[in-house]
Amino acid sequence: MRRRLIGDFEVGAVGMGAMPLSVEGRPDEERAIATVHAALDAGVTLFDTADSYHWHAGEAGHNERLLARATRGRDVLIATKGGRGRPGDGSWTVNGDPRHLKRACEASLHRLGVEAIGLYQLHKPDPRVPFAESVGALCDLLDEGKIRAAGLSNVDAGQILLARRELGEHLVSVQNRFSPAVLDGDAELRLCAELGIAFLPWSPLGGIARSALDEADPVGETPFHTVAKERGVSPQRVCLAWHLSLSPVVIPIPGASRPSSVRDSAQAAELELSAAELALLPRLS
Repeated sequence: MRRRLIGDFEVGAVGMGAMPLSVEGRPDEERAIATVHAALDAGVTLFDTADSYHWHAGEAGHNERLLARATRGRDVLIATKGGRGRPGDGSWTVNGDPRHLKRACEASLHRLGVEAIGLYQLHKPDPRVPFAESVGALCDLLDEGKIRAAGLSNVDAGQILLARRELGEHLVSVQNRFSPAVLDGDAELRLCAELGIAFLPWSPLGGIARSALDEADPVGETPFHTVAKERGVSPQRVCLAWHLSLSPVVIPIPGASRPSSVRDSAQAAELELSAAELALLPRLS
Protein backbone atom coordinates (compact mmCIF):
# COMPACT_ATOMS: atom_id res chain seq x y z
CA MET A 1 0.00 0.00 0.00
CA ARG A 2 1.14 3.55 -0.69
CA ARG A 3 2.25 5.43 2.40
CA ARG A 4 1.54 8.84 3.90
CA LEU A 5 2.84 10.73 6.92
CA ILE A 6 1.33 11.59 10.27
CA GLY A 7 4.08 13.65 11.82
CA ASP A 8 7.09 11.32 11.85
CA PHE A 9 4.94 8.21 11.48
CA GLU A 10 4.70 6.63 8.04
CA VAL A 11 1.39 4.78 7.65
CA GLY A 12 -0.68 3.21 4.92
CA ALA A 13 -2.62 5.78 2.90
CA VAL A 14 -5.93 4.28 4.05
CA GLY A 15 -6.48 3.63 7.73
CA MET A 16 -9.25 1.81 9.57
CA GLY A 17 -11.82 3.23 11.96
CA ALA A 18 -12.30 0.47 14.53
CA MET A 19 -15.41 1.85 16.26
CA PRO A 20 -17.87 -0.56 14.52
CA LEU A 21 -16.11 -3.48 16.21
CA SER A 22 -17.22 -2.34 19.67
CA VAL A 23 -20.42 -0.28 19.56
CA GLU A 24 -24.07 -1.23 19.00
CA GLY A 25 -24.49 -4.11 16.56
CA ARG A 26 -20.85 -5.11 16.89
CA PRO A 27 -19.67 -8.44 15.50
CA ASP A 28 -18.57 -11.29 17.71
CA GLU A 29 -14.95 -11.22 18.79
CA GLU A 30 -13.85 -13.82 16.25
CA ARG A 31 -15.08 -11.74 13.33
CA ALA A 32 -13.76 -8.54 14.90
CA ILE A 33 -10.26 -10.01 15.22
CA ALA A 34 -10.49 -11.39 11.68
CA THR A 35 -11.38 -7.92 10.40
CA VAL A 36 -8.31 -6.37 12.03
CA HIS A 37 -6.10 -9.17 10.70
CA ALA A 38 -7.51 -8.65 7.20
CA ALA A 39 -6.65 -4.97 7.49
CA LEU A 40 -3.10 -5.78 8.53
CA ASP A 41 -2.70 -8.23 5.64
CA ALA A 42 -3.95 -5.53 3.25
CA GLY A 43 -1.30 -3.06 4.41
CA VAL A 44 -3.33 -0.98 6.86
CA THR A 45 -1.09 0.33 9.64
CA LEU A 46 -3.24 3.13 11.12
CA PHE A 47 -6.07 2.11 13.44
CA ASP A 48 -8.30 4.73 14.99
CA THR A 49 -9.99 4.07 18.33
CA ALA A 50 -11.10 5.82 21.53
CA ASP A 51 -11.75 4.93 25.15
CA SER A 52 -15.45 5.64 24.51
CA TYR A 53 -15.83 3.11 21.71
CA HIS A 54 -17.95 0.58 23.55
CA TRP A 55 -21.60 -0.44 23.84
CA HIS A 56 -22.58 -1.14 27.43
CA ALA A 57 -21.92 0.73 30.65
CA GLY A 58 -18.84 -0.44 32.49
CA GLU A 59 -16.86 -1.56 29.43
CA ALA A 60 -14.93 1.62 28.62
CA GLY A 61 -11.91 0.84 26.48
CA HIS A 62 -13.48 -2.22 24.82
CA ASN A 63 -12.15 -1.18 21.41
CA GLU A 64 -8.68 -0.35 22.72
CA ARG A 65 -8.34 -3.76 24.35
CA LEU A 66 -9.54 -5.51 21.21
CA LEU A 67 -7.04 -3.66 19.00
CA ALA A 68 -4.21 -4.31 21.45
CA ARG A 69 -4.87 -8.06 21.23
CA ALA A 70 -5.39 -8.14 17.47
CA THR A 71 -2.29 -6.11 16.56
CA ARG A 72 0.14 -7.45 19.17
CA GLY A 73 3.61 -7.76 17.70
CA ARG A 74 2.77 -5.73 14.58
CA ASP A 75 4.27 -2.39 13.58
CA VAL A 76 1.17 -0.19 13.63
CA LEU A 77 0.04 3.21 14.83
CA ILE A 78 -2.94 2.97 17.15
CA ALA A 79 -4.43 6.43 17.45
CA THR A 80 -6.74 6.70 20.42
CA LYS A 81 -8.81 9.55 21.84
CA GLY A 82 -9.99 10.88 25.18
CA GLY A 83 -12.63 13.38 26.17
CA ARG A 84 -15.90 11.59 25.43
CA GLY A 85 -17.92 9.01 27.31
CA ARG A 86 -20.81 6.60 26.80
CA PRO A 87 -23.14 5.93 29.73
CA GLY A 88 -24.50 2.80 28.04
CA ASP A 89 -27.85 4.21 26.92
CA GLY A 90 -26.68 5.12 23.42
CA SER A 91 -25.82 8.71 24.30
CA TRP A 92 -22.44 10.46 24.23
CA THR A 93 -20.96 12.81 26.81
CA VAL A 94 -18.09 15.30 26.57
CA ASN A 95 -15.46 15.98 29.22
CA GLY A 96 -12.47 18.13 28.27
CA ASP A 97 -11.34 18.79 31.83
CA PRO A 98 -7.53 18.43 31.91
CA ARG A 99 -7.70 16.18 34.96
CA HIS A 100 -10.10 13.84 33.18
CA LEU A 101 -7.98 13.78 30.03
CA LYS A 102 -4.88 12.83 32.00
CA ARG A 103 -6.72 10.04 33.82
CA ALA A 104 -8.17 8.84 30.52
CA CYS A 105 -4.73 8.75 28.96
CA GLU A 106 -3.35 6.70 31.84
CA ALA A 107 -6.17 4.18 31.44
CA SER A 108 -5.60 3.98 27.67
CA LEU A 109 -1.88 3.39 28.22
CA HIS A 110 -2.73 0.44 30.46
CA ARG A 111 -5.28 -1.05 28.06
CA LEU A 112 -2.99 -0.69 25.02
CA GLY A 113 -0.05 -2.10 26.95
CA VAL A 114 2.42 0.55 25.79
CA GLU A 115 4.81 2.92 27.51
CA ALA A 116 3.71 5.84 25.34
CA ILE A 117 0.69 6.27 23.05
CA GLY A 118 1.77 6.97 19.49
CA LEU A 119 -1.03 9.43 18.75
CA TYR A 120 -3.42 10.75 21.40
CA GLN A 121 -6.31 12.92 20.25
CA LEU A 122 -8.73 15.24 22.00
CA HIS A 123 -12.02 13.65 20.98
CA LYS A 124 -14.15 16.80 21.02
CA PRO A 125 -13.90 20.31 22.48
CA ASP A 126 -15.91 20.68 25.67
CA PRO A 127 -17.97 23.89 25.65
CA ARG A 128 -17.74 24.01 29.46
CA VAL A 129 -13.93 24.00 29.47
CA PRO A 130 -11.67 26.60 27.82
CA PHE A 131 -10.21 24.91 24.76
CA ALA A 132 -6.70 26.07 25.67
CA GLU A 133 -6.96 24.18 28.98
CA SER A 134 -7.82 20.92 27.20
CA VAL A 135 -4.93 21.46 24.80
CA GLY A 136 -2.73 22.16 27.81
CA ALA A 137 -3.41 18.64 29.04
CA LEU A 138 -2.00 17.31 25.77
CA CYS A 139 1.08 19.48 26.28
CA ASP A 140 1.57 18.02 29.75
CA LEU A 141 1.17 14.46 28.48
CA LEU A 142 3.81 15.12 25.83
CA ASP A 143 6.18 16.59 28.42
CA GLU A 144 5.65 13.55 30.64
CA GLY A 145 6.44 11.17 27.77
CA LYS A 146 3.05 9.47 27.93
CA ILE A 147 2.17 10.34 24.35
CA ARG A 148 4.45 10.77 21.34
CA ALA A 149 2.21 13.04 19.28
CA ALA A 150 -1.08 14.89 19.67
CA GLY A 151 -4.18 15.25 17.54
CA LEU A 152 -7.56 16.95 17.54
CA SER A 153 -11.00 15.81 16.48
CA ASN A 154 -14.18 17.71 15.65
CA VAL A 155 -12.50 21.12 15.62
CA ASP A 156 -12.66 24.29 13.55
CA ALA A 157 -9.85 26.27 11.93
CA GLY A 158 -9.49 28.67 14.85
CA GLN A 159 -9.05 25.80 17.29
CA ILE A 160 -6.46 24.18 15.03
CA LEU A 161 -4.43 27.39 14.97
CA LEU A 162 -4.66 27.81 18.75
CA ALA A 163 -3.54 24.23 19.32
CA ARG A 164 -0.72 24.63 16.81
CA ARG A 165 0.59 27.62 18.77
CA GLU A 166 0.58 25.58 21.97
CA LEU A 167 1.71 22.21 20.64
CA GLY A 168 3.94 23.24 17.74
CA GLU A 169 5.14 20.34 15.60
CA HIS A 170 3.69 17.87 18.09
CA LEU A 171 0.23 18.58 16.66
CA VAL A 172 0.25 16.06 13.81
CA SER A 173 -3.38 15.31 12.95
CA VAL A 174 -6.93 16.61 12.76
CA GLN A 175 -9.80 14.15 12.57
CA ASN A 176 -13.05 15.73 11.37
CA ARG A 177 -16.18 14.50 9.67
CA PHE A 178 -15.69 14.91 5.92
CA SER A 179 -17.34 13.12 3.01
CA PRO A 180 -19.23 13.73 -0.24
CA ALA A 181 -22.24 14.51 1.95
CA VAL A 182 -20.31 16.76 4.38
CA LEU A 183 -18.01 19.11 2.51
CA ASP A 184 -18.16 22.08 4.88
CA GLY A 185 -14.88 21.03 6.50
CA ASP A 186 -12.84 22.05 3.49
CA ALA A 187 -11.43 25.10 5.31
CA GLU A 188 -9.95 22.82 7.96
CA LEU A 189 -8.61 20.45 5.31
CA ARG A 190 -6.92 23.32 3.47
CA LEU A 191 -5.43 24.64 6.71
CA CYS A 192 -4.04 21.22 7.56
CA ALA A 193 -2.48 21.03 4.09
CA GLU A 194 -0.84 24.43 4.62
CA LEU A 195 0.52 23.40 8.02
CA GLY A 196 1.56 19.89 7.04
CA ILE A 197 -0.89 18.31 9.47
CA ALA A 198 -2.54 15.00 8.54
CA PHE A 199 -6.28 15.27 7.93
CA LEU A 200 -8.20 12.12 8.88
CA PRO A 201 -11.77 12.16 7.56
CA TRP A 202 -14.13 10.17 9.76
CA SER A 203 -17.29 8.71 8.25
CA PRO A 204 -15.65 9.31 4.83
CA LEU A 205 -18.23 7.32 2.86
CA GLY A 206 -21.23 9.47 3.75
CA GLY A 207 -23.33 10.45 0.76
CA ILE A 208 -22.71 7.52 -1.58
CA ALA A 209 -25.32 5.03 -0.33
CA ARG A 210 -28.14 4.22 -2.69
CA SER A 211 -29.98 1.52 -0.77
CA ALA A 212 -33.33 2.85 -1.98
CA LEU A 213 -32.32 2.57 -5.64
CA ASP A 214 -32.72 -0.36 -7.97
CA GLU A 215 -29.17 -1.43 -8.81
CA ALA A 216 -30.26 -2.05 -12.41
CA ASP A 217 -31.65 1.47 -12.74
CA PRO A 218 -29.00 4.19 -13.22
CA VAL A 219 -31.50 6.99 -12.50
CA GLY A 220 -30.39 8.87 -9.42
CA GLU A 221 -27.07 7.10 -9.01
CA THR A 222 -24.20 9.14 -7.63
CA PRO A 223 -21.14 10.04 -9.72
CA PHE A 224 -19.21 7.62 -7.54
CA HIS A 225 -21.40 4.77 -8.79
CA THR A 226 -20.91 5.93 -12.38
CA VAL A 227 -17.12 5.87 -12.05
CA ALA A 228 -17.26 2.59 -10.15
CA LYS A 229 -19.21 0.90 -12.93
CA GLU A 230 -16.68 2.06 -15.50
CA ARG A 231 -13.78 0.79 -13.38
CA GLY A 232 -15.45 -2.41 -12.21
CA VAL A 233 -14.86 -1.58 -8.55
CA SER A 234 -17.06 -0.60 -5.61
CA PRO A 235 -18.29 3.00 -5.21
CA GLN A 236 -16.78 2.92 -1.72
CA ARG A 237 -13.35 2.32 -3.23
CA VAL A 238 -13.85 5.20 -5.65
CA CYS A 239 -14.93 7.48 -2.81
CA LEU A 240 -11.81 6.72 -0.78
CA ALA A 241 -9.61 7.26 -3.85
CA TRP A 242 -11.34 10.63 -4.28
CA HIS A 243 -10.42 11.52 -0.70
CA LEU A 244 -6.79 10.65 -1.39
CA SER A 245 -6.79 12.84 -4.50
CA LEU A 246 -7.73 15.96 -2.52
CA SER A 247 -4.39 16.42 -0.77
CA PRO A 248 -1.32 14.41 0.26
CA VAL A 249 -2.23 15.07 3.90
CA VAL A 250 -5.56 13.20 3.66
CA ILE A 251 -5.69 9.72 5.21
CA PRO A 252 -9.28 8.45 5.33
CA ILE A 253 -10.27 6.11 8.15
CA PRO A 254 -13.37 4.21 6.99
CA GLY A 255 -15.02 2.01 9.56
CA ALA A 256 -15.19 -1.73 9.04
CA SER A 257 -16.74 -4.72 10.76
CA ARG A 258 -16.08 -7.38 8.10
CA PRO A 259 -12.84 -8.59 6.50
CA SER A 260 -14.29 -8.08 3.01
CA SER A 261 -15.10 -4.41 3.60
CA VAL A 262 -11.69 -3.52 4.99
CA ARG A 263 -9.95 -5.32 2.12
CA ASP A 264 -11.96 -3.32 -0.39
CA SER A 265 -11.22 -0.04 1.40
CA ALA A 266 -7.49 -0.78 1.49
CA GLN A 267 -7.39 -1.23 -2.28
CA ALA A 268 -8.44 2.40 -2.73
CA ALA A 269 -4.84 3.35 -1.99
CA GLU A 270 -3.85 1.91 -5.37
CA LEU A 271 -6.75 3.40 -7.37
CA GLU A 272 -5.61 6.43 -9.36
CA LEU A 273 -8.54 8.45 -10.70
CA SER A 274 -8.14 10.26 -14.00
CA ALA A 275 -8.73 13.97 -14.46
CA ALA A 276 -11.92 13.17 -16.36
CA GLU A 277 -13.18 11.00 -13.51
CA LEU A 278 -12.30 13.59 -10.88
CA ALA A 279 -14.20 16.21 -12.88
CA LEU A 280 -17.37 14.22 -12.22
CA LEU A 281 -16.82 14.14 -8.47
CA PRO A 282 -17.25 16.86 -5.83
CA ARG A 283 -14.64 19.61 -5.67
CA LEU A 284 -13.51 21.73 -2.78
CA SER A 285 -14.86 25.27 -2.75
